[in-house]
Amino acid sequence: MRLRRNAALHIDAASRAAQLLVDGLLEAGLDVGGQALRAAAPEAYAVRPAHAGDERQRRDARDRGLEFGLGQARGARRRHGRDRAQAAEAEKIGKLTDQTVKLMKGAGNIRLLQPKGHGGLEVHPREFAETVMATAALDPSAGWINGVVGVHPYQLAYADPKVANEIWADDIDTWVASPYAPQGIARPVDGGYIFNGRWQFSSGTDHCDWIFLGAMLGDADGKPVMPPQMLHMILPRKDYEIVEDSWDVVGLRGTGSKDVIVKDAFVPTYRTMDAMKVMDGTAQREAGMTETLYLMPWSTMFPLGISSAVIGIAEGALAAHLDYQRSRVNSSGVAVKDDPYVMYAIGEAAADINAARQELLANVDRIYTMVESGPQVSFEDRAAGRRTQIRAVWRAVGAVDQIMARSGGNALRMDKPLQRYWRDAHAGLANAIHTPGTTYHASALSSFGVDPQGALRGMI
Repeated sequence: MRLRRNAALHIDAASRAAQLLVDGLLEAGLDVGGQALRAAAPEAYAVRPAHAGDERQRRDARDRGLEFGLGQARGARRRHGRDRAQAAEAEKIGKLTDQTVKLMKGAGNIRLLQPKGHGGLEVHPREFAETVMATAALDPSAGWINGVVGVHPYQLAYADPKVANEIWADDIDTWVASPYAPQGIARPVDGGYIFNGRWQFSSGTDHCDWIFLGAMLGDADGKPVMPPQMLHMILPRKDYEIVEDSWDVVGLRGTGSKDVIVKDAFVPTYRTMDAMKVMDGTAQREAGMTETLYLMPWSTMFPLGISSAVIGIAEGALAAHLDYQRSRVNSSGVAVKDDPYVMYAIGEAAADINAARQELLANVDRIYTMVESGPQVSFEDRAAGRRTQIRAVWRAVGAVDQIMARSGGNALRMDKPLQRYWRDAHAGLANAIHTPGTTYHASALSSFGVDPQGALRGMI
């Protein structure tokens, strides 16, 4: 219980899903630094005054049952409280442990953006981001999957209603994987499409029963039509193959982001979505969505989970660093805490990581307020939002590099958690959504009143 007391994170009171999972993971023994988690960035875990609209949203969420998984989570903690190696075990086996998945389902992490008609909470996206960060700080791979898999219910909310009914009819905790990269061809046939392809990076796929897959629309011969048209295809587990041993990587090993293969699967039309309509907001409006959450731009919501995970990983890295350095003596015999240069670096890194957190959260608050006020969010505003997301992540990972460089050679040993956080942070930075080039370019052009075209509009 000492670990739990020392790492008692004061997460936003409304984000009880995060707290339940945090409690469970701590009791399971995920050692990321004890009291260092809170000491590293107290601003991140303090209860904040909310905007009036936020408070109403949070009160409603509580009324809908944010205690939804309390019994299950407590039971899981009692049964597995002595298992002290979840994050390390996930890295070893190349996927989340069943225990971690059970805790996440018990806490309802993946249901935060799920429609309330299907057992979800429909929380403010800020709360979703905070939950992802808290989870990633304790277990980077679990946080990553929270961010990736957790955003899919947001999109399913404005898919054909028959899809949501199929997915969640028997189990509201059914998870849906991805990726969206258009690495398959959908050939039109009566009533739908014949679908083929192979995709990389399907995070958490072993624990998912459905999947979103990106596709190019094909002609009768199975060749992509011109100009290109992208689709999002939704398939049940029986229609695709997970490729074992396809996730041998240096970072985020515990996410199990394996390859998947589809061979001649029939996908009915109602289980498809026009990718461009999803990305520009047309799909949401055509579906008749009225809730602010489901009118949020896809380019804000989809990257939010991934970017939040990386920032949470950076917070966990800082906590692990503080715990490691607390009693360390350098090669000159000087206690590290008496080295002013290291203290300077730690202070700067802590400030940068907190700035990244606050920047990301303020950005989603800003976009949410825009959507709530009524007008459609402009391309310029969407581009600025994406610019902010990317810069926040780069700032946080840069801070991790600074503290890692001052941790000495022993921090590289595989039994030290810091090296895992460092690797996982860089793996998260490598995701395509964090590539700054075209997004920065598009945002700068928009600032000059120029409407970017072509590839510059990608992911915006």
